[in-house]
Amino acid sequence: QVPLVESGGGLVQAGGSLRLSCTASGRTLGDYSMGWFRQAPGNGREFVAAKNWKTFIIRYADAVKGRFTITTNSDKNTVYLQMNNLKPEDTGVYYCAADVAGRTSYYYYDYSYWGQGTQVTVSS
Repeated sequence: QVPLVESGGGLVQAGGSLRLSCTASGRTLGDYSMGWFRQAPGNGREFVAAKNWKTFIIRYADAVKGRFTITTNSDKNTVYLQMNNLKPEDTGVYYCAADVAGRTSYYYYDYSYWGQGTQVTVSS
């Protein structure tokens, strides 16, 4: 098991910024690829960004390129999602996830472990 815990969500106006954090106790996240996904009401889980700690491969969804940045801090065993220039369509529950196979995948089914999610609401 990889107990992931997200934090940093909240309510922000369009054009604002938030930084999400994801950490795990008792597990070294650097052993995995880490992804961020989001889910809006009535929609499926959508890929946002992913990073492999060892190969440094990073991937972003087209909808967030240039606005979101995924980073990692091995000392803090934490992965971050910096979200700038937020738009109302970025609203949703944001989840971090771990892929033990290190695939840096776009697909939610490649990720074995998930956090509980943190709500991000962007008002217009």
